[in-house]
Amino acid sequence: MAEELTVLDVVRKSTDFLDKKGVESPRLNAEWLIAHALGLGRMDLYLQFDRPLIGEELEQMRALVARRGKREPLQYIQGQAQFHDLMLKCDTRALIPRPETEQLVEFVKDSGLEIDQNLRILDLGTGTGAIALALAMNFPRARIVATDASQNALDLASENALLCGLQNRVEFRLSNWFGSLGGEKRFDLIVSNPPYLTDEEFAEAESEVKDFEPESALVANDEGMADLRVIISGSYPLLEKSGTLWLETGIAQREALLGSCREVGYADSEGLDDWSGRPRFIRAIK
Repeated sequence: MAEELTVLDVVRKSTDFLDKKGVESPRLNAEWLIAHALGLGRMDLYLQFDRPLIGEELEQMRALVARRGKREPLQYIQGQAQFHDLMLKCDTRALIPRPETEQLVEFVKDSGLEIDQNLRILDLGTGTGAIALALAMNFPRARIVATDASQNALDLASENALLCGLQNRVEFRLSNWFGSLGGEKRFDLIVSNPPYLTDEEFAEAESEVKDFEPESALVANDEGMADLRVIISGSYPLLEKSGTLWLETGIAQREALLGSCREVGYADSEGLDDWSGRPRFIRAIK
């Protein structure tokens, strides 16, 4: 007779397997995957540790754990990622939303804007739609345009807008940065998390990043700053007077990018650190 396994047994075995595969936080990953297979929240799993598992459940769990063992990101396996108060569909069509990008949205929210302002916002390189949708949720009277050069990413962002009930709040456009914005009225706010890794940084990245996430959304030329410089210069004529550009950047790029802001003519620009104290963001005011 085959050994009967409980939820806790499988959590322990999966943790050992993932640990040997070099997965960070193997126990946490094992719990998320097993909870996902059972259709439970992770904390609900603790109430069912003694639950015996049937063959079909075990097969599904083994398949998910095997995928994570190959270093496929947890969010792609689960098919979703939390971003602020939104649960977003997440797959290989776009980058997985990061905590740093959540902080970028927090900076925008806390920058003195009124919640009921009739803002015009542009999100460049929207990916999953995370920034645009989070801002739409927090500024209910804003009109938001979100662009991406990837039709696949735009399709995903549109699906997320529908899932979040924000499909009428954001206009998605296929555009390589500013290509689709000719004749557009000016914006009060432009936000972007563009590619900013160097080739060397990408080569040294974790397998979850370099083997699964779209390289085109991560890597840029000119020491990772090519797209950032295009955005800095291209945003200036599109911003209203006193309008603000917010950027997520690489941690070694601050001084060079602030120099670009001064050269373009922004009235004021500054760098801001992320939660871990790294130089991560640029704010430039026209």
